[in-house]
Amino acid sequence: MYRDENVLVADKCAGVNTEGLAAHLARTCGALPVHRLDRNTAGLIVFARSGQAERELLAAFKGRAVQKEYEAVCLFPFAQPKGELRAYLQKDAQRARVRVYAAARAGALPIFTGYEVIEPRGELSRVRIFLHSGRTHQIRAHMAFAGHPVLGDEKYGSEAYNKKYGVRRQILVAKTLSFAANGMLSYLRGKTFVSSFEAAFPQKKEEKTEN
Repeated sequence: MYRDENVLVADKCAGVNTEGLAAHLARTCGALPVHRLDRNTAGLIVFARSGQAERELLAAFKGRAVQKEYEAVCLFPFAQPKGELRAYLQKDAQRARVRVYAAARAGALPIFTGYEVIEPRGELSRVRIFLHSGRTHQIRAHMAFAGHPVLGDEKYGSEAYNKKYGVRRQILVAKTLSFAANGMLSYLRGKTFVSSFEAAFPQKKEEKTEN
């Protein structure tokens, strides 16, 4: 989507492994990964093109100087059209998943997730999601904990509803990305990138056309 001497922004398809994409970009243009997306999450991912840019980007992500917004299709109507969710997340590395708790406990880190319903449609809602903390699987696990799992999520979602709608990958997109960094990346301040992918409602099975 964008490339200069310091930064490369890619628009990743769902189903593409971040590590595989990183290896390809390292071979073709020397790009270095600074964050990742889950394999089945589509959307924007940033790479550095030099060691200095890598350090600057890592610091920018850590300092929340890179703003990201996501879109998802979530289950069940929301009581409020927008809100802020707070909880605690504990990573289980052996099982490659996380657990979310309402109260603090040893080993669990605080998480803060904002949301805004863009379009409600029956038992589904298209939702804009804002990460105020960045933890492993935060969106998928936190939305499920709040009673609104991401449709298609096979790890934290509803197997019954995934089957009902015939969805096998989470409908989740890293939709926008903007920079507020200083230093060598200050020329990107105020620049916003928008993914070409959409968190689209699935077609009902009877609406799908046969090939």
